Amino acid sequence: MKTLGKFIILTILFQLFIFTTYGQQPDPPGQAENGNPVNEAYLFAHMMHNDYGKLYYTVSLDGLHWEMLNDGERVFEDYRGHPDICLGHDGRYYIAGNKSDGAHDINIWVSEDLIRWSHHSDYTPDLQKTPGYEHALQRIGAPKLFYDDASSQYLMTWHTPHKQGTKEDPERYWASQRTLYVTSKDLLSFSKIPHRLFEWETGTIDVLIRKTNDTYYAIIKDERYPTLEWVTGKTIRISSSQSLLGPYSYPGESISPNFREAPMLIPSPNDKIWYMYYEQYPGVSYGLSIARNLEGPWFQASGYTFYSTWDKYAFPPSVRHGCMITITKDQYNNLVGHFGKKEVSNN
Repeated sequence: MKTLGKFIILTILFQLFIFTTYGQQPDPPGQAENGNPVNEAYLFAHMMHNDYGKLYYTVSLDGLHWEMLNDGERVFEDYRGHPDICLGHDGRYYIAGNKSDGAHDINIWVSEDLIRWSHHSDYTPDLQKTPGYEHALQRIGAPKLFYDDASSQYLMTWHTPHKQGTKEDPERYWASQRTLYVTSKDLLSFSKIPHRLFEWETGTIDVLIRKTNDTYYAIIKDERYPTLEWVTGKTIRISSSQSLLGPYSYPGESISPNFREAPMLIPSPNDKIWYMYYEQYPGVSYGLSIARNLEGPWFQASGYTFYSTWDKYAFPPSVRHGCMITITKDQYNNLVGHFGKKEVSNN
């Protein structure tokens, strides 16, 4: 019996060795095989779990493995909000934020180099003047920026609810969120009143607008609570339009599992694949879905299994949501040279 027991143990150990040594699955598509990536590097501007609403930087060379800058400290003390950065009409970078969802204004900062930020403007929307949305509550959530080359204007979006939550139904507050927008040529002056971006009645937050070829895509979080009657609740979905201001199609099927939010979209290093990140809240982990085009189909990469040989992407611990943008290798080197990297084990 002792010999049999030893044989079983040795067999199990051998199988584990084979699995960990030879059982590795293929890496995600999209890497530059010739060593000359189209998209050279990436910046993730985000908040932290224990410092919500402040600005931190994490960088990557492959869009999959991320390292924190500035020894894990804030990179700009004055910023408050859910970070969202866009490259503007003048070659400078703009970041939108607000001090809290209850704040009346949206604050915009500008930078030449993503290192030094200066105040650019403030915008105070008259929410109750939104056509067809006169019962809007005084709440402004996660303002985001998109610069549209075709029309030479910025689209600034955010989400605003129109119902208070109750003790019996706290989720009705979240289900009542709608995405509003204004436009601007310079982020100094803005269109007079906000408008709703979508015609359909679905709770939406964390909306990103991106354009590929001639199509605009709205990447949303479906903010209704998931049920058997509404299985797409709290997931990431995509809508599309041939025009910046719509009309946008009704959102497609879920890209992510339930209880995911704050989508971030980047092109792969070879520029042939899309990487869609989203947070499993509250701050549990990040998921990654991958597709050849934004219409899908999408599949989910392996991550956060606590086995580095199995995970296909990795973040420093405790990072929360924000935005991801492509940057050049020179910009990457400047950011690393200025702030320094914090090497973090992801095992």
